[in-house]
Amino acid sequence: MILYILVTLACIVIAAGIKQTAYSDSILTVGRAKNMARMGLIFMILFLVAALRIEVGNDYGTYVVTCHEIFQRGYVVTEPGFNLIVRILYTLSGSENHILMFAFFAAIIVGLFLKCFRDQSESVFWSVVLFILLGVYFRSFNTVRYYLALAMALYSLRYLTEITDDKSVKVQNLIKFLVVILIAATMHKSVLAVIPMYLLAAVKWNKWVIGALGVLGFVGIVLKDKLIELALILYPSYRDTIYIEQTGSLRENLPIIGRCILVLVLCAITYKTSIEGKDIRKTDGQTRIYTGRIANRTYMNLSIMAVILYVTTWWLPLVTRFGYYMITPQLLLIPGVLHSVEESDPKKADKLKWALCIVAALYFAYFLMTADREGVRVLPYKSWLFTDRYWLNQTDTF
Repeated sequence: MILYILVTLACIVIAAGIKQTAYSDSILTVGRAKNMARMGLIFMILFLVAALRIEVGNDYGTYVVTCHEIFQRGYVVTEPGFNLIVRILYTLSGSENHILMFAFFAAIIVGLFLKCFRDQSESVFWSVVLFILLGVYFRSFNTVRYYLALAMALYSLRYLTEITDDKSVKVQNLIKFLVVILIAATMHKSVLAVIPMYLLAAVKWNKWVIGALGVLGFVGIVLKDKLIELALILYPSYRDTIYIEQTGSLRENLPIIGRCILVLVLCAITYKTSIEGKDIRKTDGQTRIYTGRIANRTYMNLSIMAVILYVTTWWLPLVTRFGYYMITPQLLLIPGVLHSVEESDPKKADKLKWALCIVAALYFAYFLMTADREGVRVLPYKSWLFTDRYWLNQTDTF
C-alpha cells in the first residue's frame, strides 16, 4: 500500500509540471520538450511498477496457465490477437516467459492511456491524477487483454468527438473508429459492444432518449433470464464456468454508481458552459466557434448510460466488462468540464478543483482498503526482483 501511495504522489508531482499550452506548439519548443520528459518519466514509473509485479492481480495465475496452453497449441478461449502476441513473445524469448508477457502488456496499456490523455484531454495533469486515484491504473494489473481493449476504446473516441464541417472527414473518422474497435476485439471481444454504445452517445440527446434507455433497462430486469441466455450465446465459453456465477449486487455497484452521479452533478451545475458552451477551435490558421462541446456531451451521455446499466443490470455476470467502457471516458470528461468552467469563471473552477481533490482522495482511500479483496487482489504487491518463484499454478491463491 505504501508503494502505491508513493507512486501516486510521485506521478502527481511530475504531472503538475506539465504545461497544457505547450502541446499547441507546432515545433519542438523547450516547453514541449519538458512535457515529453515528464510524460516519459510518468510512463517509466507506472510501467515499472506493473512490469515488475508477480502474483499481483486476481487472474495472474490464470493468465500464466492460459499462455502456457496458447504456446503449446492447446485449447483456449482467448482471442486470436492476444494468442498471436503470446506466441511471438514466447518464441522470441525461447521459453514460456510470462514475466515478459505481463511487461509487454503493461507498456502498451500505460503508453496508450497516456497518449489518450496527451491528445484528447483538456488537462493532462487531471487525467493522469484521475487515472491513478480512481484506481484505473492499478486495476489494469487484472485482465490485461481487457484493459488493452479498454485503452483502445478510449482512444477510438477521438474519431467520434472531432469537430469538423467536412462530411468526407466524418466518414473517414467513422471508418477509423470501426477499424480501431475491430483491432481491439482481437484482444477482447467485449469491446464490440462499444460500437452501438459510443455511436449513440455521440449524438445529441433529448429527454425522450434518456427515458427510453431507462425503460429498456427496467425491461431487462423482467427478462433477465432470457438476457443471460442471450449473453451465453454471444459468449459460449462462459457457459458452465465460475464466471456465470459471478453475479454482483446493487450494493457492490454503489461506489461506481455514486461516482457517476457525482460526475453528472458536476456536469449539471456547469451545463451551460461545459456542455452547451461555445467551443473555440483553431484550424489552418482560422478560428471557428462551435455551439456545444461535443466531446464533453459524449462522455456525459456515457456516464448516464452507465448509471442506467449498473442500476438495472446488476444481476448480469461481469457487468463491469461493459460498464467500464462507459465510465472510463470520465478521465477525459472531468478535465474537459473544469477547463470549460475555468475559461468563464476561474474562481468557480478553483472551488470545483478543490472539491475534486477531496472526492478523488477519498475514492482512492476506499480503493486501497478494498484492493486485497477477491476480484481485485492488487494488494499485497510483490515483485519478481525479490522472489525466486517464476511459475504459478492456476489453483494457487494469493
